[in-house]
Amino acid sequence: MQIKDFKIDNSLKELTEHRTVLLPIACYETTISKNINGYIPLHWHEEFQFVFVVKGEATFQINDESVDVSEGEGVFINSGCLHMAKERNDSGCVYICLNVSPSFIVSQELFPTFVSPFMQATNIPYIRLVPNELWAGNIVNSILEINQMVKQKSPFYEMDISVHLTLIWKNLILNGSQLEYEQTELIKSKRMKQMLNWIHLHYNEKILLDDIAQAGQLSRSECCRYFKKMVKKTPLNYVTDYRIQKSLPLLQQSEANVTEVAYLVGFNSTSYFIDKFRKAMHMTPLAYKKTFHP
Repeated sequence: MQIKDFKIDNSLKELTEHRTVLLPIACYETTISKNINGYIPLHWHEEFQFVFVVKGEATFQINDESVDVSEGEGVFINSGCLHMAKERNDSGCVYICLNVSPSFIVSQELFPTFVSPFMQATNIPYIRLVPNELWAGNIVNSILEINQMVKQKSPFYEMDISVHLTLIWKNLILNGSQLEYEQTELIKSKRMKQMLNWIHLHYNEKILLDDIAQAGQLSRSECCRYFKKMVKKTPLNYVTDYRIQKSLPLLQQSEANVTEVAYLVGFNSTSYFIDKFRKAMHMTPLAYKKTFHP
C-alpha cells in the first residue's frame, strides 16, 4: 500500500489509520516521489515508526535534525516527533514503513518499565539503524519479516508479528542509549506544534508574523528562530509552502480555476501564486492541472 496523500489534522498529526484489521500497526512500502507533494510532508503521530530503505537514499528531518539514510539502512522515529522525508539525488527512494502503537509493543504490565520511559525521553527523537551492528540488524530483519507477514497473511500471522515487535523493542533497548528528560525540550516541541496548528487553521486568511509568534507565546525573533531550527525556513515561507501544498488536491479537480484556487488557499494575487507555485513544483499551476486533465 502506498500512501500518496498524507491526511493530517491542524496540528500536523497524521490521520492515516495505522492498523490492520486486528493489529494496531501498519506496514507498507512508500516511494517518496509518488507522494502528491513529491516528498513526505512534515507531520507527527503517536505511533513509533521504523523505516528501512530498500532502494535509493533519503533525508529525514526529525524535529530539528537532518538524517541521511541510504539503501540497506533504517531509522527509528520516536512517538510524537515532527518528521518529513525527501528523496536524495533522484535515487527513486523506496522504503518500508512500520508504524506501531506504543501500547502494542509489550504487555500492559511491562509497558511502564520498558516503553514509557523511551517515549518521554527528550534526547531520543530517533535512532539510526545500521545493520552491521547486531542489535540494529536484528531490528531490520524483523521489519522485513513483518512486511512479508502482512502481505501473505498466513494463519496466526498476527501472533508472529507480536513476537517480532517484542524482539524489535528488546533490540532497541540493547543499543544502550541513555535516557534524558529535559523540560525545555518538551516546551519547545509544544510551542512549535501550537504555531503549526494555528497556521493550519488560518492558512487561507491573512497571516502576519505577529499572529504566528503569539500562537506559540514567543517574540517575533524567537518565533523565527524556532522555525529556522525546526522547519529550516522562515515562518512566512512555511505559510506559503503550506498554501501550495493545500492547492494541489484542488487543482486536480476538473472544474478547478487557478485564480479561484489561489484565493481559496490564502493568496491575494494570482500572479504571486503562480510564481511561488512554479518555484516549488517546477511547473505552473495550469501545467500541473493539465497533468490530470489534459
